Amino acid sequence: MRQATQRYSLPGPRSRQLLEEKVRYVPRAIPVHLPAVIERAEGAILVDVDGNRFIDLAGGIGCMNVGHSHPKVVQAVIDQVQRFTHTDFSIAPYAPYIELAKRLSTLAPGSTPKQAVFFNSGAEAVENAVKIARAYTRRPAVLVFEGAFHGRTYMAMTMTSKVVPYKLHFGPFVPEVYRLPYPYPYRCPLGSDRCTEYALDALERAFVTMVHPEQVAAVVIEPVLGEGGFVVPPKDFLPALREICDEHGILLVVDEVQTGFGRTGKFFAIEHFQVEPDLITVAKSIAAGLPLSGVIGKRRILQEIPENSIGGTFVGNPVSCAAALAVLDVIEEEHLLQRAEVIGRRMRERFEAMAERVSLIGEVRGLGAMVGIELVKDRLTKAPATQETRQILQQAMERGVLVVKAGIYDNVIRVLSPLVITETQLDEALDVLEEAIASVAS
Repeated sequence: MRQATQRYSLPGPRSRQLLEEKVRYVPRAIPVHLPAVIERAEGAILVDVDGNRFIDLAGGIGCMNVGHSHPKVVQAVIDQVQRFTHTDFSIAPYAPYIELAKRLSTLAPGSTPKQAVFFNSGAEAVENAVKIARAYTRRPAVLVFEGAFHGRTYMAMTMTSKVVPYKLHFGPFVPEVYRLPYPYPYRCPLGSDRCTEYALDALERAFVTMVHPEQVAAVVIEPVLGEGGFVVPPKDFLPALREICDEHGILLVVDEVQTGFGRTGKFFAIEHFQVEPDLITVAKSIAAGLPLSGVIGKRRILQEIPENSIGGTFVGNPVSCAAALAVLDVIEEEHLLQRAEVIGRRMRERFEAMAERVSLIGEVRGLGAMVGIELVKDRLTKAPATQETRQILQQAMERGVLVVKAGIYDNVIRVLSPLVITETQLDEALDVLEEAIASVAS
């Protein structure tokens, strides 16, 4: 393998030709981050059509926790395709759907009996969680948070916080969605030690100024903000939120689309906070990149939803369910929860040490292998270093490392590497990121 520190001239000739075709036939609403067309991938390595190799720290935006083309997942897909590819589970059921629902219901935190239902995308899972919450509680309102990303369909887009690029000119939006401050310790107006107090005061105020709690069906929250900048809430916030929801008969819906399947060192990120949600939405790494999502919830809630009121033609596709079962096997057999902790610890140590030398780094944060680096122009004002972040990502790609940004100001480098990344690959990638940060900072 070529060293990650080698500079590439991107795009290469074959990629350039294909990207020119892309401009002709694919709308500019679908841009590309990496100026290279991928031909194959394995583990944590991407190879483009020109033979350039990249260490993947993006993981398909969090879909590849078990790595690209894992042999066990590939074989499960082949075996299922050879049997059949589709029936519609509600018309002619099949075992992989039932087995996956059983295993995820068992893995979900808390002692309350669970069930699971499957869809295609993260946005679909979120939409259906809202439908379930409204039907169960007979209430209309939904509370969400600043910095949230829940998807791009209309309900999910309404719940999503960031205006550009996700919401500009796409209104009007779905009614009865109310937004609250997320407890963001690094940028909390009262300081990090009073962040929970700040967020809970805003919630209680919302019950007076925005919507009565008796009208609220659900609070939907990411246990760690994903697109919002890998923000980890204070330890006491989510337990307090659970208590408030219980007090008012509100369902707590935890969006684990990006945080689930071992990313944070627990199977679900909410386990770090010892909270049992009413509903959990999952997608992304559930099936190693194949389209599949789900809602896992308390059986007493899901049993109340009428027959045929949720579902769809392709939901819980048998090929995707087979892949998901293989993913669960890989996570267990290869001890990827523990591996996530090792990866995260190494990344945080490297970047926290660098933060002592480079003032461009405002904060290093995360849980497990879900690590973010917030970049600021000035540590006192915390002015976002948006342009500098873009330059760092570009330099990293030119040196053979694919990494992406996050944050409401696009100033957070987020790492979503496959959890099967090797020590050598991880060290090379971190070397490249440090070189790029130091270069731009200077």
